[in-house]
Amino acid sequence: MTPRIALAIGDPAGIGPEIIARLLSEPGATERAEIFLIATDEALEAGARAAGVPRIQPGPRLHIVDWPGRTLRFAPSQATPENGRFILDSLTFGTRMVENGEADALCFAPLNKGAMRLGGMHEEDEMRWFAKLLRYDGPCGEFNVLGPMWTARVTSHVALREVSDLLKPEGVAGAIGMLTQALKAAGTAEPRIGVCGLNPHNGDNGNYGSEEGEIITPGIELAASRGFPALGPFPADTIFLRANKGQLDGIVTMYHDQGQIATKLLGFDIGVTVEGGLPIPVTTPAHGTAYDIVGQGVAQSTAMAAAFDLACRMGASHRAAREAAALPA
Repeated sequence: MTPRIALAIGDPAGIGPEIIARLLSEPGATERAEIFLIATDEALEAGARAAGVPRIQPGPRLHIVDWPGRTLRFAPSQATPENGRFILDSLTFGTRMVENGEADALCFAPLNKGAMRLGGMHEEDEMRWFAKLLRYDGPCGEFNVLGPMWTARVTSHVALREVSDLLKPEGVAGAIGMLTQALKAAGTAEPRIGVCGLNPHNGDNGNYGSEEGEIITPGIELAASRGFPALGPFPADTIFLRANKGQLDGIVTMYHDQGQIATKLLGFDIGVTVEGGLPIPVTTPAHGTAYDIVGQGVAQSTAMAAAFDLACRMGASHRAAREAAALPA
């Protein structure tokens, strides 16, 4: 089954156009998927020049979507209301393609949250924005993917002083369940999930905090009762060693930087973010728009390629599930 990917250039003022150009200059891209490219003509031309690759041309499996934003122009390396609105409009267009069955997954180049807020985003981040766009009120959260290793968070974009009060067994169980299901959708039949503790030395039996025993362990037990087994909690300063040795497929962390620091040290240039829990597959590189190097031809496309590869795998799974659901009982 060949997946159909809605591929958006993200922020046209950032490095998105050039890393998309690098990705699409490789013949393997259109061998993996049928691609619907959501971009502007000017950005695609500028991106190809910067990357030193041929201008992107449509073909049997590469379609440059004719949409209202295609003729727009933007100044490079600037966060403005105009490019923020373009980001939101292009993501909306790609999301609707997947919702309507015209594509199987959405993959996009890096975004600039500041520009998005200037352009009209009122949610705390794109994760919540996607959920509102999809009219989805179930559990969702960002996953960070580094090759075979995935991480999920119980809390995300909140002040560190708020984390302990926000932790609940239901939140821990929900993160375990979402991560398990996402790994299965990406091709891992029996995901091995590990869960972080919150406190130094895993709380040292309550000497440095009680969240491990009072919240995290009950959350793990709740997830197991729902058919999502997980191990832990493990001390946060050693759990990534287990994963790096291949003992775990996924890690549930308690707060943003508990996982982000580890994964970015282990592989900043190949990290992928998955907007987890949503009704459709959505992937993007884990790095930002890199305004400081736009047009210099030095932006690496490895994370973009990894995000595209994951979108292909998740898109194929999403399409298979949708087709199976449409079969008569």
